[in-house]
Amino acid sequence: MTTDVSLSPALPGVARSRTRRRAQSASRLNTAAGHAVMVLLSIFCLFPVYWMIISSLRPANAIFETSLWPTAASLENYAYALNAIPIGAMLVNTLVVSVLVTVAQLFTGLLAAYAFARWRFPFDKLIYTMIALTWLVPFQVVMIPNYLLVANLGLLDSLAALILPHFAGALAVLLLAQAMRSFPAEVIEAARMDGAKSWRVLWEVITPNLRGTIASLAILIFISTWNEYFWPLLLSRTPENSVIQIGIQMFMTSEGTAWGPLMAASTLASLPILAIYIVLQQQVIQSFMKSGIR
Repeated sequence: MTTDVSLSPALPGVARSRTRRRAQSASRLNTAAGHAVMVLLSIFCLFPVYWMIISSLRPANAIFETSLWPTAASLENYAYALNAIPIGAMLVNTLVVSVLVTVAQLFTGLLAAYAFARWRFPFDKLIYTMIALTWLVPFQVVMIPNYLLVANLGLLDSLAALILPHFAGALAVLLLAQAMRSFPAEVIEAARMDGAKSWRVLWEVITPNLRGTIASLAILIFISTWNEYFWPLLLSRTPENSVIQIGIQMFMTSEGTAWGPLMAASTLASLPILAIYIVLQQQVIQSFMKSGIR
């Protein structure tokens, strides 16, 4: 009985210590497993980009080698690609179209979202639902009517034709309307009491506070427009008025595919997107995290 009484107070402390050690051990294992999975996923995502770059450095007679580094690296494919198509002009065209489409969709999206979020007007819910439904319709379905409209306007083989059908986007309206509906009404009322009109409330109160949502939306629109292929393929007639995605496709002919120059052009086409991501990396991560939490 004496022994039991002296040991009994120590037993709960020993048990808690063992439980704590087991929990710490399990936490370390989970962290290590999570890091291992993220490393594997990173390799899985980055390897195609790495293979594109090293393939662009291989000579034509070694393009299908499976080594992780070319045995005789050279820039011949880049020189060939730059001489074969006007890559510089195509990159400038792609950048102009992507920037203008992004700015246009953000501008029209902010105006439409502000109207749907702050006012009630006849058939507002019906109009909002119809805009949402247009997001579910693939662009290929309306491609022919848009083509006929652009052709009647005499805009074939021009950058304006690439921008006009994307001047407004349903995704921008939906995301911005959702963000504005969750914006504190007290802040807007305080701005109105200070004498601010609707236009000033939108651009000086709401828009600066939606930087994260606007930044993530701008990145999505820019990348989507940069990678657009079918619409420019339908409208473009000359390389000088086309975009880089059409230039890459020019290395695929009925006589065969010039894989080396194609990989070189693809690498050059990826550089602006990579540069934008490096510059805005922190903003991109924060904006997507905030959007996911919301």
